[in-house]
Amino acid sequence: MSTEPETTEETGPGTPEAQGAPDEAAGGGLAADGGDGAAETAEVSGAAEVSEAEDGGEDEESAKGAESAAEGAGKPELSEAAAELAAQRVERERIERRRAERDGPVESGAKLSGKAADLLAAVRAVEAGGKPASTVFAAPSRPAPERTPEPGPAATAAAPVRPASEPEPVRQERPTPAPAPAPAGPSPRTVDAVRRVLAEGGAPEALGQQAAVTLGEGAGELLRTDPWQLLRVPGVRPEQADGFARALLGAECGPQDERRGRAVTVWLLEQAALAGHTALEAPALTAALAQRGVPDPDEAVQSTLAEGEALVFEDALEEPGAPAAQPADDEEEAAERPVRVLIALERYAMAEESLADGLARLINSPSQDGKETWAQVVAALSGGAAELARAVAGHGLVLHTGGDASRAEPAALLGAAREAGLRALAVCHTADGRDRLAALPPTRGAGVGTVAGLLAGAEGPGRDGDGALELDLLIVPDAPQLDVESAAMLVESLPDGARLVLGGDPALLWSAGPGRVFADLLAARACPQIASRLPDPGPIGELVSGIGIGELNQVEAPGKEVVIVPVRDAGEAVHRTVQLVADSVPRAFGVPVEGTVVITPGHGGAAGTRALNAALKERLNPGPGRFGGFDPGDRIAYSPAPGRTLPGTVVKADAEGLHLSCAGAPVVVPRERVEAWVRHGWALTAHQAVGGRWPAAVVVLPGDAAQALSRPWVYTAFGRGERHLSVVQGAEGALPRAVAEIPAKPRTTRLATLLRPQSPTD
Repeated sequence: MSTEPETTEETGPGTPEAQGAPDEAAGGGLAADGGDGAAETAEVSGAAEVSEAEDGGEDEESAKGAESAAEGAGKPELSEAAAELAAQRVERERIERRRAERDGPVESGAKLSGKAADLLAAVRAVEAGGKPASTVFAAPSRPAPERTPEPGPAATAAAPVRPASEPEPVRQERPTPAPAPAPAGPSPRTVDAVRRVLAEGGAPEALGQQAAVTLGEGAGELLRTDPWQLLRVPGVRPEQADGFARALLGAECGPQDERRGRAVTVWLLEQAALAGHTALEAPALTAALAQRGVPDPDEAVQSTLAEGEALVFEDALEEPGAPAAQPADDEEEAAERPVRVLIALERYAMAEESLADGLARLINSPSQDGKETWAQVVAALSGGAAELARAVAGHGLVLHTGGDASRAEPAALLGAAREAGLRALAVCHTADGRDRLAALPPTRGAGVGTVAGLLAGAEGPGRDGDGALELDLLIVPDAPQLDVESAAMLVESLPDGARLVLGGDPALLWSAGPGRVFADLLAARACPQIASRLPDPGPIGELVSGIGIGELNQVEAPGKEVVIVPVRDAGEAVHRTVQLVADSVPRAFGVPVEGTVVITPGHGGAAGTRALNAALKERLNPGPGRFGGFDPGDRIAYSPAPGRTLPGTVVKADAEGLHLSCAGAPVVVPRERVEAWVRHGWALTAHQAVGGRWPAAVVVLPGDAAQALSRPWVYTAFGRGERHLSVVQGAEGALPRAVAEIPAKPRTTRLATLLRPQSPTD
């Protein structure tokens, strides 16, 4: 691995390294568009602290995307993002109806007594519409710690497995349904009423539209009676909502107000979701509430549960390495079993349980029909692809792990299955992933789409009369990027008897949205797991493979496939990066400028995406930026929904909005959505880049990025280049330390717990 810079050009004057996190904190004022303040997340547990540095800024993108999608759904013209969100909303409603038709709630902890019985009584009290006993969350009074406790170990108690369903009925071919129409947005009268209330409380009137979209009809009166409901608007923080409440309520406003306690509780759970958690342990939540000035955190949690704004769960804990929990033989044994209390927002709790139900259905009901067809598929393959096909032939759910090269095996399975007459489809996280999979010979360019396109009805097969996708086999090669909601919608959309293959590289960054679906499934060991033995080729593949096991090795790179560019400070890092992208890489490797991606830990800071994109634009496509800072030819990152980032270019701007080209498809972004949905895209965060690969990658590691680095981040960033990788290294010893010592931040989830009982037994 060469340590020489690609060029000997003298550097310009550097700038002092920025201190603190790679992205700046939000300003004190209310941001009219959600702003970057949406990304700044409270510390709700040791693992729940969010920063744009660690998550690549996707928390900010998620907050802006949620706000933007909600407002976009109210537009009469059906945009790509609105169509996708509307289709997801319809699918979520179908899942809710399906769950409502079940015989009844799963009985959990039927033989518990003592403290555990109190916890169960709290759950049932909330389900019945009452308040849980005040002793449930009571704990000895103590000062709030500076940092909240780390989440406990994964729970091992779970609900029973859903019984196998009947064999899949014969389904008639149906055309792909059109996307569901977007619901009408708030009326102008509602928006005007909200703006009047906002003005009275000293909040920006520009928040009126998004507040009306978020809170619905009657939002003005709701804000007047409960000003802390403003916290539901993306980008608003507790201190800003407090100021709004003081202006409206005067002397009636106080930290002890029950309305404030509930609103801050929900806000903390939303911030935890931005950090990837689907639930929070009760002690972590109450500690965070105390830090936010809530006088009685336990009462605030109970009030939130009683109002149905959150749900409470209790999961049994097991010692690490212990077998899965079995039903207790007597009440005394049940009472002694340690449990953890989890608080979750309904949407994520419901998605996680729906996902567990759907996975159990697939695991327990693989179709016994078509054995000869699957034998034909296996016979047509060899090596790892044949091993994968044999597992899929006999099981409804199969996990497939491996690096980028391993995608050839599910691609071969897809091609053989379609050749045998099976209805098979593979969906990737990004359009780039879809195109790369389609380019593999076994697929012949057919049967490949994206997760978002399939859920929106724009790609893939039609649905039958029950709303199930007309598929025999669904392959998801980018499963680590699935959050619980998209995973639940995919699984619930599959018919009984269908096969599902979830594949991907477990060393990559997890999903931008809440959950760790692929990692939880691997941990639960609820289905066959096939590990690919295909290594990623070349010096970059060798380097990344070592990072995956915690080793930052020096690799032989005779063609300068890997180059280290040492820098002294952030200013020099920006200068060197521009030089590499605009001159050195094109000259040395013949890679055009558009074939190089720049990756940096966060959006803010002296060498974040904002600073790098500004410098790259000035060098590569200077212009006045007359339309929201953009000019024709600018590279952009388009984020129409939380967790989705599409690279593209600006085509033009007119009265309709900003015209983009994303993966060859035209996109028009309305003027009012440009700031929320579009960024310059020469430089991306690792979360924005995951799922895509470029001929060359330049990874920028300024000195102030040390706290943002982790093994999954480095693994993901270094693996985005196919032919060349330049590392602009200013982090010094922080880089090898991150690779060797800093794994992925834990996420609090319940999926592994819910799946544990269906683990196969010897």
